[in-house]
Amino acid sequence: MDFDEARARVLLAAGCAAAGLGEPGAAELIALGENAVFDLGGPAVVVKIGRGPELAERARRELAVAGWLDGQGLPVTRPYLPEPYAAHGHPVTFWHRLPPAVGPARPADLAPLLRALHRLPAPPFPLGRRDLLAPVDRWLASADGHLDPADATYLRHRRDEYADALTGLTPALPPGVIHGDALPRNVHLGPDGPVLLDLETVADDLREHDLVVLALSQDRYGVPADDYRAFTAGYGWDVREWPGFAVLRGARETASACWVAQQVPGNQAAAVEFRRRVDSLRDGATAVRWYPF
Repeated sequence: MDFDEARARVLLAAGCAAAGLGEPGAAELIALGENAVFDLGGPAVVVKIGRGPELAERARRELAVAGWLDGQGLPVTRPYLPEPYAAHGHPVTFWHRLPPAVGPARPADLAPLLRALHRLPAPPFPLGRRDLLAPVDRWLASADGHLDPADATYLRHRRDEYADALTGLTPALPPGVIHGDALPRNVHLGPDGPVLLDLETVADDLREHDLVVLALSQDRYGVPADDYRAFTAGYGWDVREWPGFAVLRGARETASACWVAQQVPGNQAAAVEFRRRVDSLRDGATAVRWYPF
């Protein structure tokens, strides 16, 4: 069954009922990707609905991570309810809505959050590794019948090659707690400063994961060079100096191309973007501009 806005609203109603919050009314859809995210309006709650039942454990871990990071003094989004609820098998989590943003978050706002995060000790529960490529089969399978089988085969082969290459990387930084998807879009710039969002990919792995993301964003998504320099100055190191950069960048590009596949059914813009990403990977065209979803 397609995970579109209509389906997400059915799940929202079921999740709110299970949590005892009543009818969601005219909830505002904020995002529709790996999760559907709604603002309930009143109460001041944001609801995240996982695309599939297989994300239930991840949702449970995200709530635990948020509570731990909040206790460590890191400004993060806070759970409204401590446990996930199920809506026809899909995990549903509830979060305190943040105050209105005072402006868009920039790479320089992300840097101090990552510096603070990377200084934390391990939490009192296991985090697991940041396996960028683990969901590739799930993402591609969700678009069965909507993709050229040759593209899916190519991406799986590329996934296997980079998975092997990742095992041979020698980090420059001490491994530990990372965000896993460190982008300005996952930062809320509120009246009290930047707040870290979307904690579902927090892991125990190479710190370089969190730094490659923005370097790739400059190359592929048009982040200005001045913004990237402000980020590296704020963090204190440029990951592009690391010999393993090209491998980790290539693995993330592979994952990013496959992630778009799940959006392709019923979405022509996603189909166009998927084609752009796959063609540029096949051609080795590392400067072709990609567009976010």
